[in-house]
Amino acid sequence: MAPVSGEAIQDEWEETLGESRWPPAVALVVFIAFTVAVRLWLPGQSATRVPWLVPSLEVALLLAIVAGHPGRMARRAHVVRRIAVTIVIVLVAAALWSTVTLVYDLTQPHGISQHASKLLAAGALIWVGNNLSFAMLYWLMDSGGPIARHHNPKPVDFAFTQHLSPELARPGWRPVFLDYLHLGFTNATAFSPTDVMPLTLRAKYVMLVQATVALALLGLVVARAVNAFT
Repeated sequence: MAPVSGEAIQDEWEETLGESRWPPAVALVVFIAFTVAVRLWLPGQSATRVPWLVPSLEVALLLAIVAGHPGRMARRAHVVRRIAVTIVIVLVAAALWSTVTLVYDLTQPHGISQHASKLLAAGALIWVGNNLSFAMLYWLMDSGGPIARHHNPKPVDFAFTQHLSPELARPGWRPVFLDYLHLGFTNATAFSPTDVMPLTLRAKYVMLVQATVALALLGLVVARAVNAFT
């Protein structure tokens, strides 16, 4: 039997998953490295109170995305999606809990809130984690996930600019993970939709939760860090 080339395997994966697996995998790897670096620099300062819980979940999600031979993925794609959705929901919950506990720590007269550089590092880690977790959730939630969008590119939960103005996109365009990563970061920065319109109630309220958390995190952490610097 002739060996299967890497390009053929990637094409087979994209046909099964609906898009390339590497952008979400690379985003997770970068964030895992960032998480480990901050955890090593700030031992015992995890806002979740379980320092290695979130990195472990991220590694599990990474394995769910990239593990397995693409040719066998077609038979278990929906199982893998359920596992990925479950892990992402837990990551979102962990990110929300991290925000709550960090805000609580800001009210205490001791600890990380007294060190501006450590506070900014912990706040940046939680903020980036929030954005990545919500981006993953948007990616898996919209229209039933990447596999469903591969077969039906019509917008369901989110309408991108290319949906609203088809003349700006190539024929058959559909959003991929990097589009949802952009959505997550812009929603957390602008605290509102920018170039992507939520169409369903679940999309609107997930974006509302993310924007509220980002506003509280940025406002309180930056204000406390400025006070610590001065």
